[in-house]
Amino acid sequence: MNLGAHMSIAGSIDLALDRGKKAECSVVQIFTKNQAQWASRPLTDAEIESFRLKKQNFFSVFAHSSYLINLASPDSVLLSKSVNALAEELKRCSVLGINKLVLHPGSYIRGTETEGIHRIAKALKKVFDIFTEGDVTILLETTAGQGTAIGYRFEHLRDILAETYSYGEQIGICIDTCHIFAAGYNFSTPVLYDRLKKYFNATVGLSKLGAIHINDSKKALGSRVDRHEHIGRGMIGLESFRSILTDPDLRNIPMSLETPKGKDMEEDRINLSLLRRLRAQ
Repeated sequence: MNLGAHMSIAGSIDLALDRGKKAECSVVQIFTKNQAQWASRPLTDAEIESFRLKKQNFFSVFAHSSYLINLASPDSVLLSKSVNALAEELKRCSVLGINKLVLHPGSYIRGTETEGIHRIAKALKKVFDIFTEGDVTILLETTAGQGTAIGYRFEHLRDILAETYSYGEQIGICIDTCHIFAAGYNFSTPVLYDRLKKYFNATVGLSKLGAIHINDSKKALGSRVDRHEHIGRGMIGLESFRSILTDPDLRNIPMSLETPKGKDMEEDRINLSLLRRLRAQ
């Protein structure tokens, strides 16, 4: 019940849920706007009503924020735009009845990781000064560690959560399997998976896990290169996914594919079918 995929909002935001139904998803992840642009088209009352109605047919519907947002940026202009853009996306989620928004923590560009982590935490506080409804949780996503990206170590996320502790359940974590594998976290056997799970729980806390991006990786363990691949065609290995899918502690965590797809979404159906077989076995 907790498996699905990212769906396009082309045409109208509620059409993403029609696509999710066609691809046999119980979970759908969407962008709430064009993710490659700062500006966002206002949602119409008809879109909102239709989306909220269709949303009831899914185990979970959550959103992913724009890739333009960078809360770790040392550029004050970009940082300000990022704060305002994230607050606006939280408002769009709230209007649509979406309670989770995945966010790439950001890239510090210059300086140190510690400085980047402090900027992210400070920026998140500014975001919640603007968005005061409190009905949407930001899920900080694990990263592969390309360039100066923050989030490729669980300790990064731990430190951001520590600095924003007062916001409690308004900030959580999204694990991306491709990203953590590329970052060097090995979960290829049940023993290694159990060890990694315990480490995540000790560092960040399982209670903070709000979603999982379930993707294979084109690149090797520890490559720090973010390249998603179809399940079973990459470097991670099916046993790794089986451990995730059969973990009773994760049965209520929504899991979304972010793998390549064509217009008919057959790739999503194939990937989801394989994941369901792994769980059944």
